[in-house]
Amino acid sequence: MAVSVPILAVVTSLHLLAFVFAFGAERRRSTAVPVPDQYDEQTFCRYGTDASTVYGMSAFGLLLVSQAVVNGVTKCLCCGKGLVTGTSYTVWAIIFFVVSWVSFLGAEACLLAGSAKNAYHTKSKGVFQGKELSCAVLPVGVFAAGAAFTLMSLIATILYYLAHSKADTGGWEKHHNDGIGMTTPSDAPKQQNNDFDKV
Repeated sequence: MAVSVPILAVVTSLHLLAFVFAFGAERRRSTAVPVPDQYDEQTFCRYGTDASTVYGMSAFGLLLVSQAVVNGVTKCLCCGKGLVTGTSYTVWAIIFFVVSWVSFLGAEACLLAGSAKNAYHTKSKGVFQGKELSCAVLPVGVFAAGAAFTLMSLIATILYYLAHSKADTGGWEKHHNDGIGMTTPSDAPKQQNNDFDKV
């Protein structure tokens, strides 16, 4: 299977966009502060923007599409004609396939968990001038870990695609069959001459 530049461009673009959204989600994490209620002697949590939830889910979707594109083209290493055995390309294809999936699942888990946690807001109230109300917020670094896993997934996915393209048997079988077909016509005149000599 030949390397397709458009496939590489699509996969790289989707991964980089997912990284940008994940990094933006980390920067725009929702913050909360306990403030007194003007109608009674209680405090409630006032939250900021929920933009990081949108960014996180956008990164989640882009990464999912990119992984689907690569595994659709390579048939997820499980289907198709298989890979050439006994070559280093096959070994590297398997290694990068595993690393790609591990980093992909790690990124998706961080992005999904971060988006869900960031969207959660504390609804309870506390007593004013009493015990301080604890507002639930997303810990620092969840989306950053998702962004790091996204970059790791990008590198592993590209290397997996390149190694798979080298180890794919499709191109070798086509070249091998073409070579056999080219030798057949050259033998035909010899057979005709042998038949003429016998007559």
